[in-house]
Amino acid sequence: MELSSSLKLSSPLSPSIVNNLQGSPSSYKVKFSDNTSLPKPFLQLDDRGQRLRDQQASHSSVYLRSFRKRVTAKSEGSQGWDIGRFIKTLYFFNGPPSPLKFVSSVFEKLTNGSTTEETVNEMETSGIILVAGATGGVGRRVVDILRSRGLPVKALVRNEEKARKMLGPDIDLIVADITKENTLVPEKFKGVRKVINAVSVIVGPKEGDTPERQKYNQGVRFFEPEIKGDSPELVEYVGMKNLINAVKDGVGLENGKLIFGVGDNTFKDLPWGALDDVVMGGVSESNFIVDLTGGENGGPTGIFKGNVSTTNNGGFTSVRTKNFPEAEDLSAYDGLELRLKGDGLRYKLIVRTSQDWDTVGYTASFDTSPGQWQSVRLPFSSLRPVFRARTKSDAPPFNPASIISLQLMFSKFEYDGKLNPTFKEGPFELPLSTIRAYIQDPVTPRFVHVGSAGVTRPERPGLDLTKQPPAVRLNKELDFILTYKLKGEDLIRESGIPYAIVRPCALTEEPAGADLIFDQGDNITGKVSRDEVARICIAALESPHALNKTFEV
Repeated sequence: MELSSSLKLSSPLSPSIVNNLQGSPSSYKVKFSDNTSLPKPFLQLDDRGQRLRDQQASHSSVYLRSFRKRVTAKSEGSQGWDIGRFIKTLYFFNGPPSPLKFVSSVFEKLTNGSTTEETVNEMETSGIILVAGATGGVGRRVVDILRSRGLPVKALVRNEEKARKMLGPDIDLIVADITKENTLVPEKFKGVRKVINAVSVIVGPKEGDTPERQKYNQGVRFFEPEIKGDSPELVEYVGMKNLINAVKDGVGLENGKLIFGVGDNTFKDLPWGALDDVVMGGVSESNFIVDLTGGENGGPTGIFKGNVSTTNNGGFTSVRTKNFPEAEDLSAYDGLELRLKGDGLRYKLIVRTSQDWDTVGYTASFDTSPGQWQSVRLPFSSLRPVFRARTKSDAPPFNPASIISLQLMFSKFEYDGKLNPTFKEGPFELPLSTIRAYIQDPVTPRFVHVGSAGVTRPERPGLDLTKQPPAVRLNKELDFILTYKLKGEDLIRESGIPYAIVRPCALTEEPAGADLIFDQGDNITGKVSRDEVARICIAALESPHALNKTFEV
C-alpha cells in the first residue's frame, strides 16, 4: 500500500501520460463525468492484499496427508460381451429409466448421424448489481446512476418504506439487516453478480441534527460526534462477515471454485464410475483411480485410464460422476479449467444439467500435449449441446447454475458424423489433478467497498493528531470505529472475492466536478463529494486495474 507520492489525474489521458504514470512520481489530475471509466494508471498501484495472497499461496503446496483411501471405479473387461460388467455399469449411476432404454440411448449416441452445420445456442449471461446501504448518502447515488444506465440493480435496505420513498416504488429491494445473519436469506441474492457496499455505522453530532442530517452531510464544520444505533463492531465487522457469506457464491472467487481434486490442503473427490462401450457390446474398459503421489510435485491426482478397442463395433471409454446430491451453481464463473498431464490425444468433457439419464450433454472436445502438465480452459460459451451424436440447435442454452454431473470420454467418435482425428486403439492414461470453475481474464472487481481514509492511523507512532480528522483523534471514543472498519476491510481481502476498496476522506454534499487526488498508504486528508465516490465505485467494477486495490481519494 506504500506509494511515494499522490497521483493527481486528468482526463482524457494521452499515451505519454499513461507511460509516465506507470513509473514516475509526476502528478496529474482527472475529472469524472457520468460515462467516465476509471483511469488506468491510478489503479496500477500496490496493495497489501497481493502480499496476503502470496503468503496464502505459499502454504497451498502442502497436500492433505490424512487422505488415505484409494478410490476406484473400474469395469472388469474381457473379449466378448461381459454382461456382468454391463449390469454393474447400469446400476452404478443414478436411476437409468430401464435397461432397454439405457442400451438404446447409448447406442444411438454413438452411431454416426448425418453431418449438419447448425448454429449452437450461445449462453446468455446477465448479472444483478447489489447496492448495500442503498439509502445512505453514497448508496442512493450509486443506485440512481446504475438505473439511469439501464443496469439491473437490487437495493439492500433495512427500511422498506424509507427505501420506496427515496428510491421509487419500482426499485427491486432486498429487505434485510447485515448485522442479523438470519435475515440474509440465500434465495434473496440469486442472480447477484457484483456488489457495491456503502453500509456504514451511523455517526452524528452529539447535540442533535436536523431531520435531514444537514450538520452531518455538509461535512465541513466540526460537530462533536457520537455513534448512533448499532456499534462499529456489529456493523463494520460482524455485518461485513455476514454480507460476504451471503454474496460469495454469487459473485465468485478470483482463484475459482474447486469441483474436483487438490486445493487448499484438501482433496475433493467425486463418485466416478466407468461407462464404456460394454453398454453396446464392446470390450473397451476404463477406470478412474486416485493416486496419492502421482500428481504434480508428488501430490495426489486422479487418473482416467484404460484400454480402448473397436472390437464388436465399439470404440469409446469414459468415466461419469453420479448425479450430484444438489445441483452445482457455477453461474458466477465463465468456464471449467482442467489441470492434467496430456498424452497427445483428444478427449471430451461432457456436462449435464438434468437429473435424467438420457439427456442432452453439453460437450467440448480438447486436445492435449504429450508428456506435460497443462491447464485446459473450456468456456461455458463453447459447450455444444449434443444428443444421440447430433448437435441440438434447439436445446436450451447451457445453464451453469444447474450442473448435475460430469463425464470424461476418450472416443473414436466426435459428433455430427465426424471422427476423432487423434484416436488410436490400445491403452491410454490421463492424470487429472483438478477440475475448477474459473473467471476469465481480465478479472475485474466483483465487490467494491466504500471504507474510510484514516483506518490505519489510530495509534500510528509519530502521528501528529492535531492534523488528523476527528475520527482518527476520537477513534476510542467512537467505539473504535476505524479499528473495526479496518478489520472489515481485511475480511474482504481474505475472502478470495475480487475486490476494490475505496477510502474517501471527509464526505460532502458538494456537486461532482472537482479535481480528484488518489493515493495509497493512508496519509492524505481533505474532502470529497459523495457524487464522485459513487461514480468511482461504479467505474471500479469495470476496471481490471482496480482489482484487489485499496486507495484513498
